[in-house]
Amino acid sequence: MLKKLLASRYRLLAFLYLLIIGVSFATRVALLIASFRQLDPNPFQFLGIFLIGWFSDTLMSTFFLIPFVLYLWLIPNRLYYKKWFRFITYGLCFVATTLLLFNAVSEWLFWDEFSTRYNFIAVDYLIYTTEVIGNIWQSYPIVPLLIGILVCSILVLVFSKKRLKNDETQRFRFGQRSLITLALLLLPVLVFLLGSNGAKKFSNNQYASELSGNGIYDFGSAFIHNELDYDQFYAKASTHDIFTAVRKAVTSNNSTFLSDSLTSITRKIDYPGAQHNYNLVMISVESLSGDFLSRFGNTEHITPNLDSLANQGLFFDHLFATGTRTVRGLEALSISLPPTPGQSVVKRPKNENKFSLGSVLQSKGYTTQYIYGGYGYFDNMNYFFGNNGYQVIDRSAITDKKDIHYENIWGVADEDLFTLAGKTFDANYKLGKPFFSQVMTTSNHRPFTYPDGRIDIPSHTGRQGAVKYTDYAIGKFINDSRSKPWFKYTIFVIVADHCASSAGKTELPIKNYRIPMIVYAPGIIKPQTFSGLTSQIDIPPTLLGLLNVSYTSKFFGFDVFHTPASQRRAFISTYQNLGYLKGDQLVILSPQQKIEAFKVDTNSFATTPIKSSPLITNEAISYYQSASYLLRHQLYQFVK
Repeated sequence: MLKKLLASRYRLLAFLYLLIIGVSFATRVALLIASFRQLDPNPFQFLGIFLIGWFSDTLMSTFFLIPFVLYLWLIPNRLYYKKWFRFITYGLCFVATTLLLFNAVSEWLFWDEFSTRYNFIAVDYLIYTTEVIGNIWQSYPIVPLLIGILVCSILVLVFSKKRLKNDETQRFRFGQRSLITLALLLLPVLVFLLGSNGAKKFSNNQYASELSGNGIYDFGSAFIHNELDYDQFYAKASTHDIFTAVRKAVTSNNSTFLSDSLTSITRKIDYPGAQHNYNLVMISVESLSGDFLSRFGNTEHITPNLDSLANQGLFFDHLFATGTRTVRGLEALSISLPPTPGQSVVKRPKNENKFSLGSVLQSKGYTTQYIYGGYGYFDNMNYFFGNNGYQVIDRSAITDKKDIHYENIWGVADEDLFTLAGKTFDANYKLGKPFFSQVMTTSNHRPFTYPDGRIDIPSHTGRQGAVKYTDYAIGKFINDSRSKPWFKYTIFVIVADHCASSAGKTELPIKNYRIPMIVYAPGIIKPQTFSGLTSQIDIPPTLLGLLNVSYTSKFFGFDVFHTPASQRRAFISTYQNLGYLKGDQLVILSPQQKIEAFKVDTNSFATTPIKSSPLITNEAISYYQSASYLLRHQLYQFVK
């Protein structure tokens, strides 16, 4: 029967399966060569990459071949075996080959940017096709790549025509084809119900695990699991136990709980004396890894202005981002919430009226704003900030073309963003009220383009140039602000949204979550370095502490200057893996109730697997489970 199938029209499926395996194998080899230095010299690791990779490719093929299975089922024999009809089959093979090669190139570009197969980032990119396609068009030689793909597809078809020919005497009637189709379509159903891409997690080396995956299959998995229910997928404890632990963890020497309710972390934060009505300007910088600054050992001198400000202000050198994307950073900087699994709250439904830094300061008499150099519909920023205590000002507010020196698909150049911000602050000052404005930069993002003549690195040559240009724009903004009447009453906070890259040999490479923060306010903040462990979610309450604002808090973060070192911890995450760093231990919570623990070298941040500590594991579960609980039950709301 199998011999007859391979001689019949179903020969097409065998050809396409081998084509999938061949293109996937070549893609895997190319990615392996690009990442070879990151892999361990272990022959079993390489064996796993290719054996599990073949398995992943086979799982993907069951879905990719569905339209061809239907095609072979529905086309009657009297039509299929016409000589002219074979050109339709050739055409379908050409389309399939082009799609596979296009995906291979796309996987290469995605790997080049994120050092991983397709994941939830790729799923998000489906929503914002204008920005993503524009970014790709501006970043890569798209026309030559497309021409190359088409030429390769034609060559594959030319050399494969003979192999596509089948024995016309081996015909199957419609009823027979129906049974074959039913069996073939049962395969993707079984894969959907029973399959998993968990097999690729065969190695502790994250690069090896990603290489053993299949991009298309991983994309489908990420699409299905883009939002995860904590209670269903993660290790958990009783509601009583988790909230008891969290209430203890967020207790500080100046806080008092306002309710004995089991699920309440609402507390009064008191600071002695009057509120300091300084203006607060938070500059959240796109992809500003700590390693770019000389304070972290960089010798390229690409951040001279930030290095200078770090020496003149309050510098945090053990601060860790909660995630790997801008929306995750914006979530931490606005609502001070641990990174719950799946998508950021910024992009989730029912994300209105959350307890936010903007809402707190607005209730204290501040003008509160979110200022962005692109169009704020991207990543749902307009809706989130507009419904959580901020006035949104984005690219559409720049109506005079003279105020735009350069723009790309992500928005205007950072210097033009700061021109908009400066004009906004001038208007704020005239109102006679203190203001809080969060300014989100965009220039440190592929395609890494910016106005010519600003720095000594040409535009469009790489990330180092983009970092140095953003540094230039921030330095120019600070210098221009010195002549403003509001300058001496303003605290400037410069902090990264996340690092430039989160890829590493482990699933959560701690060092790649380390970000800088500078608090600069001459005459207000004394220059010093704070080396205590700090999470990105601690920034909102810490800033409120610097302003001496007493308020009712639901924040999971706390003022690090009023919290003992023994309570300090940090949260790092992907959309699935939830990390909890405390002292020299890291606990990682993953789907299927998986718990891993590592000992952390406090200097290099290298990790070594250890047996998990019950105390720290319980704290990790309590933080993440309680945060998910409050979101799910709409209990993390701002109430005036």
